[in-house]
Amino acid sequence: MLICPDFTLSNTLIQEKKSLLLNFSPKQVRSCSSSGNRSIRIKRNLVEARNSAAMQQKITIPNKRGEKLVGVLHETGLPKLVVLCHGFRSTKEYDVMVNLAAALEQEGISAFRFDFAGNGESEGSFQFGNYISETEDLRSVVEYFTGVNRSTVVVVGHSKGGNVVLLYASKYHDIGAVVNVSGRYDVKRGIAERLGKNFLERLKKDGYIDVKTRTGEVDYRVTEESMMERLNTNMHEACLSIDGKCRVLTVHGSADEVIPVEDALEFAKIIPNHRLQIIEGANHGYSSHQDQLTSTVLPFIKECIQQAEDHVSN
Repeated sequence: MLICPDFTLSNTLIQEKKSLLLNFSPKQVRSCSSSGNRSIRIKRNLVEARNSAAMQQKITIPNKRGEKLVGVLHETGLPKLVVLCHGFRSTKEYDVMVNLAAALEQEGISAFRFDFAGNGESEGSFQFGNYISETEDLRSVVEYFTGVNRSTVVVVGHSKGGNVVLLYASKYHDIGAVVNVSGRYDVKRGIAERLGKNFLERLKKDGYIDVKTRTGEVDYRVTEESMMERLNTNMHEACLSIDGKCRVLTVHGSADEVIPVEDALEFAKIIPNHRLQIIEGANHGYSSHQDQLTSTVLPFIKECIQQAEDHVSN
């Protein structure tokens, strides 16, 4: 069922794309490597992604707080769907989100990238921390597509979005696979670097900290309540609650300057059905490693969709 009346695909094209997807062999999946020497070479850039606007439709989805979440659906006609979640102070237009969605679209896989409340085009005010609310935003998106007969097979998150998709999988057990791209294992880390070592004392004294830009303008406000929500988010406990049938891929750059690669190793220790891929030389935003990121994530997603198709046929 297509949810966008302005765009249709012929049955022939849909079947061709499904055939292409399902003919992807496990051997090809295993051939993916961090070096990229034997990986599927996929060249995607922002120009190519945004030039495929004919395949893209903007959709607004209400969350449980009555705020409108704005996203872009890369429609291919395949009813199974991949949902992409951005990171901290980011949007659905971030390079990682756009390039992954475009690569999925090119392979005949429908993808939806959206802005969390308070970010990008979505309604609401930005909140520091906000892991619980963003997990519920993702829940609203999954439920929306379920309501129009679309099945979300994989959720992908970058940076803080990686935490959100893992938290989602720990609470809701209706997704078959998760891709955690550079998520943070210890969410207590990184705060002092951003706010200063005495951030807790300042929060208790004033109730908030205004984070300013280099020009002195207020970028966003951190409240004591939002800080405590982050500090009380326990990724270790959450990951232990992820169903063993849920497949998890963690991807991390060895040169990540924001979240150390050691965090990925910690996820690998505790998540039951887990695959780890380190991309050598990649930074947090995969600035010079977009191809390697895509060629690492795409085979895993194809494998998961094929598994879902096989499960339905059996």
